[in-house]
Amino acid sequence: MPDGYDEVFAEPGRPREHAVALAAALAELGPDALSNAGRMRDSIFMQQGITFDAGGPDADGPVRDRPFPLDLIPRIIPAAEWTDIKRGLAQRIRALNAFVDDVYHAREIVHAGIVPWELIVSRSAFARAAHGIRPPGGVYCHVSGCDLVRDADGSWKVLEDNVRTPSGISYVLENRVAMTRVLPGLFSSYRVRPVDHYPALLRGALTEVAPTTADEDATVVVWTPGPFNSAYFEHAFLARQMGVELVEASDLVVRDATCYIRTTNGLQRVHAIYRRIDDAFMDPLEFRPDSLLGVPGLMRAYRAGTVAIVNAVGTGVADDKAVYPHVPEMIRFYLNEEPILQNVQTYLMADADERHAALARLGELVVKPVDESGGKGVFIGPTASDQQIAIQADEIRRRPERWIAQELVRLSTCPTASPEGELVARHVDLRPFAVFGEDIHIVPGGLTRVALREGSMIVNSSQGGGSKDTWVLEDDAGETTRAAAPAAAWSPPELPGLRQGGEWSGQQQQQQQT
Repeated sequence: MPDGYDEVFAEPGRPREHAVALAAALAELGPDALSNAGRMRDSIFMQQGITFDAGGPDADGPVRDRPFPLDLIPRIIPAAEWTDIKRGLAQRIRALNAFVDDVYHAREIVHAGIVPWELIVSRSAFARAAHGIRPPGGVYCHVSGCDLVRDADGSWKVLEDNVRTPSGISYVLENRVAMTRVLPGLFSSYRVRPVDHYPALLRGALTEVAPTTADEDATVVVWTPGPFNSAYFEHAFLARQMGVELVEASDLVVRDATCYIRTTNGLQRVHAIYRRIDDAFMDPLEFRPDSLLGVPGLMRAYRAGTVAIVNAVGTGVADDKAVYPHVPEMIRFYLNEEPILQNVQTYLMADADERHAALARLGELVVKPVDESGGKGVFIGPTASDQQIAIQADEIRRRPERWIAQELVRLSTCPTASPEGELVARHVDLRPFAVFGEDIHIVPGGLTRVALREGSMIVNSSQGGGSKDTWVLEDDAGETTRAAAPAAAWSPPELPGLRQGGEWSGQQQQQQQT
């Protein structure tokens, strides 16, 4: 057993109550069948273009695509546990949405002395062009993906908030389809909540915030930077699933503060744009003048209230890593509630006292740059050499405003299938997705990312990570049919390939995943 929280086994040989049927089914399946299922999965993904770039600047040889790595052992979340997660996420998203509105209008949280204005205005995602603009419906964070981790004691914590253009939902949907095709038998003992309604939720939210008159239907589009973007598969997938046009900048034009799409029949008004492009590139007249990806005049239409942009311009100020430590206070300030989900303990290096304390124990902490994502620039104290610690300390002293430090989180593990069909423990995180229109709807489960390399905490696919299908159960009573006896008294058959002891434990590095 790992030195931490394992999501399937409460202790060696004893699955948790919700995982008894899964453990038995995997034992029945055996490594050969699991390995064969993996080859079938790869074939399906390659045929459907569900791939990612396995090359890169440091790769040897030509760039090539490979199947997106879906691990075939699902992650199971009991209903009661999901209820707490869902409530906590909805609470957090409401507070973040209120914060964005406040930043660009009254700034009450600044006047109350809770979040310093100097911190907000210095963020790279702060959009001066959004000042005074209130989007249709007052919704800014239409699509959110908050990253969660489970600590060593089993508690859920929010690692970071993503309210700009969070990606990954397409893999949630495709993973579920693949699992039902490749290993349908694993579902037989569980009532798993569906996820395939997400495109309808997103289309509904876009329609709800679209500024239409009573007698007109909303025209919705998905705006992509183009086929060379790393998430282009998801852009095309969502447009197809929602039944709307996938557009690039050349397809859109602004006339008289109104946005239109060019069609073979002339210009057609666009009411809502699901944009998968950063603020800086959206409108060369107001942001980067050298942007060839933007639509000139789009901000003029947005300011006039004739088009909804999802997510709203300027939302990135709410998910900056230096703003993240203030989210619990935002919840108290805007909602008058106590946070349901806790933050990871975080220290701002721009604060002299917190910086001094962190530098004294830098070898115990994780340090992140506030303006990077995808794990770039992350420093992990426990795995660093004395020289690396000294270099990082100098970087913090030189530009303290660029860094935060966090306590280490011992990420939970889940059984994961090796290429040979053996079961090994690997570390996981979770990105649930929420859609905010007239109300907040959270898709049951989300994208479980898994570090496929032994001992690794890096879940990014570009660095050897993959994903799992995440099962949220319908209820906690009678959710399994195989478990005839209480879990504590159940003695499982030998699980093929399940490596106990040292290999199962792996190396318990502790790292924050950005």
